[in-house]
Amino acid sequence: MRLEGKVALVSGGARGQGAVEARLFATEGARVVICDVLEDEGRQVEAEINERGGECLFLRLDVTSEANWQDVVAATVERFGKLDILVNNAGIYRTETVEETSEELWDQVMDINGKGVFLGTKAAIPEMRKAGGGSIINISSVAGLVGSEMSAAYGSSKGAVRIFTKATAIQYAGDKIRANSIHPGIIETPMTAHMLADEEQYRYRLGRTPLGRIGKPEDVAFGALYLASDESSFVTGSELVIDGGRTAM
Repeated sequence: MRLEGKVALVSGGARGQGAVEARLFATEGARVVICDVLEDEGRQVEAEINERGGECLFLRLDVTSEANWQDVVAATVERFGKLDILVNNAGIYRTETVEETSEELWDQVMDINGKGVFLGTKAAIPEMRKAGGGSIINISSVAGLVGSEMSAAYGSSKGAVRIFTKATAIQYAGDKIRANSIHPGIIETPMTAHMLADEEQYRYRLGRTPLGRIGKPEDVAFGALYLASDESSFVTGSELVIDGGRTAM
């Protein structure tokens, strides 16, 4: 088992990509805490993992609240004794252009996608230091690498996640805390379902993906598993692009 003996916390773990990551981590031996504002869905994932013989705890988390993050990390350590892995997975997706983006929308996207990653990282570092190191995995996007004709706030927030990850990697390498970002292309999740339901959008996205298919949550989860495991012990400050070749075009 690639994560045996490790404790992982996954934000946005109630459904979609986060839930798949949590299930995979548990299968690979980790004790997992999943956090989300979606309580019913979160408790369903918690029950499913525990019924399959894993160890999982669901906690409600508003990623924009520093106090809430501190409480969740404290509860994780109280339950499982330490924290080795943090996956900052929670996020929202918006497609407005610059002129279509209101100040309120900009702030909301930045708060959840950017501030949430910052607060989660800040809360996790002291406990990872006590544990002798750890792995922080921040879910960014290909929109954090290249410009987009469809969004302003989303890409900006994911670009911020990319650079924040590098800063974290440099600042905490001495504590054996690694930080890496994952940059998915189009992935079939509840967050993208409305877009992929549009036949024109689906064909457009498919046409810009050289491998000729839409990504699955498992594609990202296996990348996260590698970064969470000791197999990536010499990897920090890096970007793992999982996009079917989109950014190679």
